[in-house]
Amino acid sequence: VPNGGARDKREGANLKMSGVLAGIPDLVLPAARRGFHHLYIEMKVEPNKPTKTQLEVMKDLDKEKNLVAVCYGASEAKKLISWYLDIRGM
Repeated sequence: VPNGGARDKREGANLKMSGVLAGIPDLVLPAARRGFHHLYIEMKVEPNKPTKTQLEVMKDLDKEKNLVAVCYGASEAKKLISWYLDIRGM
């Protein structure tokens, strides 16, 4: 998922033409586990919150039986991924 950074109009247009959508969470784990199709994680740093567009996309992903979460920091994301993949001691 190409996130962050400054993009000029040309690069933005190229990304859009290649199918990149605004609001897609930062991390995507395309593995079916625990009754979900995929795991999507939006990474944030406090006090930031997901944008309106991100919330709309996350709601749509959730409707399609994906696990969608917002994690504040690598430790939180690591715990969630470990639980999702049923990895002990990670």
